[in-house]
Amino acid sequence: MREAAFVKQNKDKWSTFENALGNKTQLTPDVLSDLYIEVTDHLSYANTFYPKSNTALYLNGLASQAHQKIYKTKREPKNRIIAFWKTEFPNMFAQHHRELLIAFLTFLFFCTVGAFSAANEGVFVRSILGDAYVNMTLENIDKGDPMAVYKQMGEFNMFLGITINNIRVALMAFVYGILLGVGTLFVMLQNGIMLGSFQYFFYEKGLLWESVRTIWIHGTIEISVIIIAGCAGLVLANGLLFPNTYTRLESFKRGVKNGLKIMVSTIPFFVLAGFLEGFVTRHTEMPDVLAIFIILGSLALILFYYVIYPLQIRKNQAKNATEIH
Repeated sequence: MREAAFVKQNKDKWSTFENALGNKTQLTPDVLSDLYIEVTDHLSYANTFYPKSNTALYLNGLASQAHQKIYKTKREPKNRIIAFWKTEFPNMFAQHHRELLIAFLTFLFFCTVGAFSAANEGVFVRSILGDAYVNMTLENIDKGDPMAVYKQMGEFNMFLGITINNIRVALMAFVYGILLGVGTLFVMLQNGIMLGSFQYFFYEKGLLWESVRTIWIHGTIEISVIIIAGCAGLVLANGLLFPNTYTRLESFKRGVKNGLKIMVSTIPFFVLAGFLEGFVTRHTEMPDVLAIFIILGSLALILFYYVIYPLQIRKNQAKNATEIH
């Protein structure tokens, strides 16, 4: 990239950062720290491609000026966890809604493929879900309790096993991002086809509503965070494939770092999904209105924290930056 283009692309961020350092505007310590990281990354890039240029000298001075102020005003460690969940993560995640959309659309597409394949190929469901599971479910249907599979294990053991398994699947979706994103998309493919064929199986038996009102009590959060883990894998792959103004190594490090933050954010949701599956889903006798309330409440929680709230944070940040200028 030519130096002039590099300056044009990033000068607004530098100006915002410089104004904050000069006390012309107030930014939170975490936002200031994030800007500092970007400025030092830009400094590294400038030193590599434009050594001894005015741009490199300017960024070096800006970074030096920032160092003392950042670590002087940085919050105490006891507030670090709260800051992560409240501002740092949502602000970062707003940059990765494109990867989230790709993961979601991929998953949705292969759900459709799974349902279509199950509808047109009699043995497809067995090839995906396995003969043992299908036979067991058919027996449960004959006994009048099609969702009995959720009652066969003790509550805590089921909660623990499901939570660990879901985290394992999510880690696969993330780590496989290193295969240029192909591995992550394959995990979305596997789980999407499984879900689509699974739901069609119950539809074919005239039990679609029974399956939806039961399975999605825990599945709303479980499936959502698996898709979010897919987003983390694509963030990792994006850092490797598209370095932009950074060196490829630095871009990859940033992709790994942001992907790990996304993965950390999913842990409480996986625990919640495991709790619902272990302790709540088994109560198939619960009224429909209660099941619907849990499902819609879970969906609202996911949409708020991963979509609406990050956009609000980013919008407020953009508004503050506009007021500066």
